[in-house]
Amino acid sequence: MRINPDVWSIIIFMKKLTVLILFILTVLLASFAATACTNTTVDGPMLRFHIRANSNSQADQAVKLLVRDAVLEYLEPHLDGVTGLDSATRELRRLSPSLRSTADRVLRENGFSYRAAVSVGEEFFPARKYGSVVVQSGYYTAVIISLGSGEGDNWWCVLYPPLCYLEARGNGSFRYRSKILDLIDRHFRN
Repeated sequence: MRINPDVWSIIIFMKKLTVLILFILTVLLASFAATACTNTTVDGPMLRFHIRANSNSQADQAVKLLVRDAVLEYLEPHLDGVTGLDSATRELRRLSPSLRSTADRVLRENGFSYRAAVSVGEEFFPARKYGSVVVQSGYYTAVIISLGSGEGDNWWCVLYPPLCYLEARGNGSFRYRSKILDLIDRHFRN
């Protein structure tokens, strides 16, 4: 039994079309799944933490990170029991003199003559991704530490809800982790 060449062409075309449609559906499904599993947008009130370096010199940028480590280490136990933006903001306003002292101590210990200024206020932040968590751009309440002139590149994170905090490693250095990301990871691993 011979198949008509026109029928054979239609069968081949249908097979190719079916494979193409399955391929497109697979790519779309994989893209949707990857997007849904990798990005979580955090909305709501947040307290940001912003450190501005004196300049972009290598030394000023390095000391900015040392100040960051010392300030976050100091803050971690103070913010551990905070349950809302208002209480976090009040606590940070109360701790502002200690934050300045901590930053000034790190600057002094590393041979810098300039000092730190600490303020708590509203500031615009661009969108930022912390692992798989995306924080939208906008105006946020922020703790701002300016080192010297504060005209260098900056560093920031979210203090409340806690997207930045320190965990000591065995070698004395610090690793930044997110309590929210840890909760999300635990939820999806089980």
